[in-house]
Amino acid sequence: MSENKCPMHGSAEWHDAKMDFSNDMSYGDYLGLNQILHAQHPLSPNHNEMLFIVQHQTSELWMKLMLHEMRAVRTHLQADDLPPAFKMLARVARIMDQLVHAWDVLATMTPPEYTAIRPYLGASSGFQSYQYREIEFILGNKNAALLNVHATTPEFPLLQEALVTPSIYDEAIKLLARNGLPISAERLNADPSLPTVADDSVQNAWLEVYRDPTRYWALYELAEKLVDMETAFRFWRFRHVTTVERIIGFKTGTGGTAGVSYLRKMLDVVLFPELFALRTAL
Repeated sequence: MSENKCPMHGSAEWHDAKMDFSNDMSYGDYLGLNQILHAQHPLSPNHNEMLFIVQHQTSELWMKLMLHEMRAVRTHLQADDLPPAFKMLARVARIMDQLVHAWDVLATMTPPEYTAIRPYLGASSGFQSYQYREIEFILGNKNAALLNVHATTPEFPLLQEALVTPSIYDEAIKLLARNGLPISAERLNADPSLPTVADDSVQNAWLEVYRDPTRYWALYELAEKLVDMETAFRFWRFRHVTTVERIIGFKTGTGGTAGVSYLRKMLDVVLFPELFALRTAL
């Protein structure tokens, strides 16, 4: 018999890898894989429902990471600590890129395949994602009426707090003021529970930053990181719309929204209006 033993037999060692985890934490223990990989419970007999479940569960995990990063961004902006905020904003934009490509996988589901599982979804819908709602709130797209869908959930207090907490962009504008750029008192004291509204003093402040980037390099870099993030967010939304239209056409959404027509309206929302308007003014 050859001296080259079959790797499945003989020695219990394999390139000095640890094999016994009876008393130690394993990879699966650390990641909680038992809970994660047993959290998929298809309700229909259709093969394609697993794709639908995994797509949405993984998206929620990415959104959890996004919120972790964006809350920290806001804290760093409040402390005038910009370098870590830049790194985190860049990471958020890359997470959004990841979510854009995730729609490519769901787009392999055809209309008949989705139709086979739709009756089993009931009234459940991505519209009810409390994490997505908090992402919109922390980015400044506030709407108190949208809290109603979460009124009976354990996350309702968290979303109430997110609604009244200044957004990342609110904190960026306060940072402009602390750096000596004139921002109107009306904008600085704006109700943080309302959606972002374009303000002339904010646009003029960003214009000054862009006209003299050497003087305001940190603020200039912050502005570009915010633009990168909103651009990625727009791609994410657009890919969502096109995937939904490809799969269900213009049917009403399971959560009662108008489906594609509703999602298309969301494409018109601009999170950081002055940063995009100044391109025309430069």
